[in-house]
Amino acid sequence: MAMTKLEALKKYFGYDSFRPGQEMLVDGILEGRDVFGIMPTGAGKSLCYQIPALLLPGITLVISPLISLMKDQVTTLNQAGIHAAYLNSSLTLGQFRTALKYMAQGRYKIVYVAPERLLTESFLEAVSHVDISMVSVDEAHCISQWGQDFRPSYLHIRAFVDGLNRRPVLSAFTATATKEVKEDILALLNLNDPVMLTTGFDRKNLKFIVQHPADRMKTVLAYLKDHGTECGIIYCLTRKNVDEVWETLLQHGYPATRYHAGLGDEERRQNQEDFLFDRRQIMVATNAFGMGIDKSNVRYVIHYNMPKNIESYYQEAGRAGRDGLDSECILLYGGQDVVTNQFFIDQMEQPEGADPETAQLIKERERERLKKMTFYCFTHECLREYILRYFGEYGSNYCGNCSNCLTQFEEVDVTDLAKALIGCVKESRWHYGMMMIVDTVHGSKAAKVLKAGMDRNPWYGSCENAPVYQLRQVMNHLVLEGYLHLADGEYRTVELTERSEEVLNGSSVVMKAAKKQQKAETESKPKKKTAVLGEEDIDRDLFEKLRALRLRIAKEEKVPPYIVFSDKTLAHMCQLRPQNREAMLEVSGVGELKYEKYGERFLECIQDWKG
Repeated sequence: MAMTKLEALKKYFGYDSFRPGQEMLVDGILEGRDVFGIMPTGAGKSLCYQIPALLLPGITLVISPLISLMKDQVTTLNQAGIHAAYLNSSLTLGQFRTALKYMAQGRYKIVYVAPERLLTESFLEAVSHVDISMVSVDEAHCISQWGQDFRPSYLHIRAFVDGLNRRPVLSAFTATATKEVKEDILALLNLNDPVMLTTGFDRKNLKFIVQHPADRMKTVLAYLKDHGTECGIIYCLTRKNVDEVWETLLQHGYPATRYHAGLGDEERRQNQEDFLFDRRQIMVATNAFGMGIDKSNVRYVIHYNMPKNIESYYQEAGRAGRDGLDSECILLYGGQDVVTNQFFIDQMEQPEGADPETAQLIKERERERLKKMTFYCFTHECLREYILRYFGEYGSNYCGNCSNCLTQFEEVDVTDLAKALIGCVKESRWHYGMMMIVDTVHGSKAAKVLKAGMDRNPWYGSCENAPVYQLRQVMNHLVLEGYLHLADGEYRTVELTERSEEVLNGSSVVMKAAKKQQKAETESKPKKKTAVLGEEDIDRDLFEKLRALRLRIAKEEKVPPYIVFSDKTLAHMCQLRPQNREAMLEVSGVGELKYEKYGERFLECIQDWKG
């Protein structure tokens, strides 16, 4: 008798039921229909094609963009008793040929393949002898020039599918897709009347925090004082930032490692493994790290610098709390971040196959995205709502779990400061950046101000009693509200708008600001140790004993600890405290195959523990 989808879910993955949206896509595939799933990081996209792959007669090809993603997925599947393999540049020629031979013999149910391999002669020859039931496109946004991770090799997918003897089911999945990217995926993959599902982008277990610290490193160290034993990622914009933060953390005794494109292949591989295997709790990295890293127990993601767009930010922040437990996403904004990102946009190479007009349009789109990312750092509205609205979802504008919703704001009249800033722009002989204007009205004697002759501007020193941070806030408010405009181009200079004259002619300007007495409450507070595990009453001592056992098993089997069991599964064990096989199989994430491998050892650990 054929296995059902729920039997496969329990046997191989240890879950009794599907998460919201998963079953609809699984059913669509099993009915022979194309599917398109837009599901946030941690929502279980991979199960949507892995379960059907086990039940369909032939093999499933999963097209994936990164080697690390493939290795992680294949290791997890093999641990669950599912025969899987990957085909990418990390294999030797001999390994690649062996994998192709085994694929042709039908030894694998799931094969991960890099898009660059699809149209190679050896791969096309191998798949011509194979019954392909499904082609699944992971990280499908990579096919769109309007996506944040465009990869020209993804454009080969349609030609590959069209060249097969029989068209298989085609499934596509992504965590982030705007309207334009969604339309590109549908058209460029030629999805045929697909079952479409957007489960929603909201991750309620994530707390969003934006801060504007005077000293970012000091802020990070203060946070790690309470969270340094937890697993976390610190993202930086540049390799130099990564190295500086990493070295500082090491000097303060934190178990940190680093990852960026300037390191050698072997060092990157070793550092990534140290993080995945919990040998190092903190990863400091550029955006080169993370895609496809399915580490479930990342409790925080700190952005040391502001990323280039909301898509990138939400994807990177979403690497926290993949196990569904409470986690924090903290963005530390600095004005230089805008300049650095603008430089990266200006230096973008023309995409493969794109004409100059299209290349210019892509840059303009990137600049617009950067503006929306910057607005996120200054809005006083709900941060979660801001992100969801960007992706086309609308809510209550109050989540109760972001720094803005947890801060009390008051209306502040800043008309005098606004008039001085706008007047300074109007009276300047040349176009200058925001900080030049702020320094001028504050009466700075810096060489750049004096050399430019800005000390002769009528508004020079007119706001000398106002703190510089307040002048920056007002300046950003004027840009956000359209009273001033930041010009595109190599230098982000400030220009007047039609609304500028309103202020100069007497219109008042009011902005929201955090109440001073509430400042301490807006900062991230250390969570109680049990809060990491949710609201349930879980004994920390037992949890740590189970973690220690998991780490020993992981070392024995040379796999990351979360592949043995996730933190969420260990927490559920602490809740249920199973005493036999039947009870252990009730734990979420413990399937029959996982029980046969590890169940008895965890039962013994629970039985030996005296709570």
